[in-house]
Amino acid sequence: MPIDRPAIALVLGLALAGAGPAWASESGGMLEHANNDVANIASLQRGARNFVNYCMGCHSARYVRYSRLARDLGLSEQQVIENLMFTGDRIHDTMRSALRAEDAEHWFGREPPDMSLIARSRGTDRIYTFLKSFYIDPSRPTGVNNMVAPQTAMPHVLWELQGLQRAVYDGESDTTQAANPAVHKKFRSFELAEKGKLTPQEFDQFVKDTVNFLDYVGEPIQLQRRELGVRVLGFLVVFFLFAYFLKKEYWKDVK
Repeated sequence: MPIDRPAIALVLGLALAGAGPAWASESGGMLEHANNDVANIASLQRGARNFVNYCMGCHSARYVRYSRLARDLGLSEQQVIENLMFTGDRIHDTMRSALRAEDAEHWFGREPPDMSLIARSRGTDRIYTFLKSFYIDPSRPTGVNNMVAPQTAMPHVLWELQGLQRAVYDGESDTTQAANPAVHKKFRSFELAEKGKLTPQEFDQFVKDTVNFLDYVGEPIQLQRRELGVRVLGFLVVFFLFAYFLKKEYWKDVK
């Protein structure tokens, strides 16, 4: 059966157009910039530590092997085994959570997503803002909600580090219907209700390192890809100069 390419393009266009408002409504405001740098090896090492200690209880990164971490993060295999391998038996195993899928569905209502490609699919800014946007909500089963992903099933696993915060809104009364005035709430900021172990600056760096690691996990070869891209562009520039001057030499006597 022949493929109708225009029809496929139309369907994809409509799907993407429909996804835009949903993304905006979930965000609850502007996303903060992660400003991560996958070339910062020290940050990646801290991010790997954060991930295995706070995320791998539920989330896997099943497309990344511990041996790859050792090579890219400047660690020995023994360091990885002693500090990062809590669920694998061999250095060539992938980063898999010990949480069983059926247990996750029973406790959270769904299996936690794999983190291997989350930075590529969601974006580092969204993950960074999400991890900082949990706030107290007694109506939720976990006691917290999230401004970026409302009604999320994920608990605030970093609450001991960040502390607990409440969302502060600007209330604006609608006086056009005096009999039943509606109150429109507009999010203003977060207010710290209970201090955590880290200062806001330290927690911000903690999240940056974690997001940086997730960005690296999404494409471990990206540094080599960028370096190769610079070399290719440099070659093209040199080749263009040679071709240009060669053309001038060939055509110098042509009027």
